[in-house]
Amino acid sequence: MARQDLPMLVAHAAAAGLYTNIITSGVLLTQAAMATLTEAGIDHIQLSFQDVRPADADQLGGYRGGHEKKIEAARRIREAGLPLTANFVIHRRNIERVEEMITLGEALGAERIEIAHAQYYGWALLNRNALLPSRDQLEYANTVVAAARERLKGRIAIDYVVPDYYAARPKACMGGWGNRFINISPSGKALPCHAAETLPGFTFPSVRENGLAAIWSESDAFTRFRGTDWMPEPCRACDRREIDWGGCRCQALAIAGDAGLTDPACHRSPDHHLMAEAITAAANAALDLVPRRLHQN
Repeated sequence: MARQDLPMLVAHAAAAGLYTNIITSGVLLTQAAMATLTEAGIDHIQLSFQDVRPADADQLGGYRGGHEKKIEAARRIREAGLPLTANFVIHRRNIERVEEMITLGEALGAERIEIAHAQYYGWALLNRNALLPSRDQLEYANTVVAAARERLKGRIAIDYVVPDYYAARPKACMGGWGNRFINISPSGKALPCHAAETLPGFTFPSVRENGLAAIWSESDAFTRFRGTDWMPEPCRACDRREIDWGGCRCQALAIAGDAGLTDPACHRSPDHHLMAEAITAAANAALDLVPRRLHQN
């Protein structure tokens, strides 16, 4: 939403017959911005929420008055006749309010609600001890989401993303590295996933200088972890190697220290014990956060 050319991008994509979706905090989705995006042809907007309590939401989001602006943005989206997805990020500090989050999504008129556990990269990894939920908290959230899905069946779809730290198998991150997706950053860099720039030793090509076909087929950035040839054991001999594609490269780096290793979320990984150690460390840690910079209205 900070991009002044966003309406132009939406209009161009719409003219090309593409489905356009914006995932936004909503704090910059003013009435004027909403009108401009609607005129440009936007199809869908996803609005992110950090909590249902305004003070806690603003602390986590780093924007004073941000929660109120999100509520206003949701109203504008629905008034414009657009489908709304409400994305709620849950963790140790707010997981007890997951039922209230679903209720808020209903009240806002969302057609889809996403309940997603925090992904531990960047700021969240720095604050993992304060954010990683306990198993009891996770089981509580599982129960609430299952009940809500049954109650809202046919009216509101609920997506649920659980934390990898409690998994036995890794997710197929982005459908496999360089297998399905290409992400263009605001600077024009082509990325296999939105977090790929956290990995050292890569030079990501720019669409300002290279065609998409060449980037996809020839660049090291997209071919290095594509397929199965790069895989170490136990991935190389695993019968799920073309299902989960070795898991997440960014998570392998963040937890095991090497993007070329098996994702530690996998129970077969020699580094899987690091997940259990992180859970134990979080259980014994204080809830203090390294704060984001809090902005004024």
